[in-house]
Amino acid sequence: MAVRTITKNITRMPGTLGGEPIIVGHRIPVRAIVEISRSGYSIEEIATELFPQLSVEQVTDALQFYADNREEVDREIEENHIPDELIHPLVRGALREP
Repeated sequence: MAVRTITKNITRMPGTLGGEPIIVGHRIPVRAIVEISRSGYSIEEIATELFPQLSVEQVTDALQFYADNREEVDREIEENHIPDELIHPLVRGALREP
């Protein structure tokens, strides 16, 4: 699979996270942005607090890609799900509830 730019800010690269959609110039998958958003973080919080290397536009594009490709991204989220009992309690406590 060749590098494929999907949008200005979303791409797929062979050998990077199995070719799933990522933010251009980063190894951050769209699914990570979606899961964090579902936890209650705003687009601005994601871009400024959690991933300061990303712009608000990049986070917005990731969420728009999800809106347009919900089934694919939901499948990637499910395939990469970590059972709660395997998440360290300090990490679990830092996550916001949806």
